[in-house]
Amino acid sequence: MNRVNGDAVLGAAIVVASVLAVLVWVPRDTGSAIVEVVRGSMRIGDALAPTIGFSLLGIAGLILMIEARATGSTLRLDRFDLVFIAGVGGIFLCAMLLMRWSGPLAAALFSDESYRNLRGTLPWKYVGFIIGGGFMIGTLISLVDRRLTARVYLLGFVVALCLALVYDLPFGSLLLPPNGDV
Repeated sequence: MNRVNGDAVLGAAIVVASVLAVLVWVPRDTGSAIVEVVRGSMRIGDALAPTIGFSLLGIAGLILMIEARATGSTLRLDRFDLVFIAGVGGIFLCAMLLMRWSGPLAAALFSDESYRNLRGTLPWKYVGFIIGGGFMIGTLISLVDRRLTARVYLLGFVVALCLALVYDLPFGSLLLPPNGDV
């Protein structure tokens, strides 16, 4: 009886999904290319960040396939695995909801302007990204550590802030997620 190498199958699925995303989904869903040249000035395009993200995901899938072949692992999925996957999915869902709604809620509570008018200005453009991203990072660390501490959430918020600055500072016209959709 042939045994299925679960890690190899998962790696292959990740590679296929990332290639489809880069070649089909990203070009159809973004308003511009990876990089745009406008009047001799290069600017980041809407497709850059998702293309980089999906490319890294594809590389991770390739690494998973190589490792699976080397170790010869077999497919095993039990109740604990399903609960873990559901828990991680719940964490991502909560993080996305926090990311989407914390900025507009903060603007409604602390400003007379609408969030749509504030979403490209300090500190408003960072609120949703840092709260949602910090929650996601802190909760995932807590899940792995199997204990909840304020320290990991502080670390999560600092990492989310650093990511926001890395993406935002070089590009003045970039709107961090989810501000482009609000």
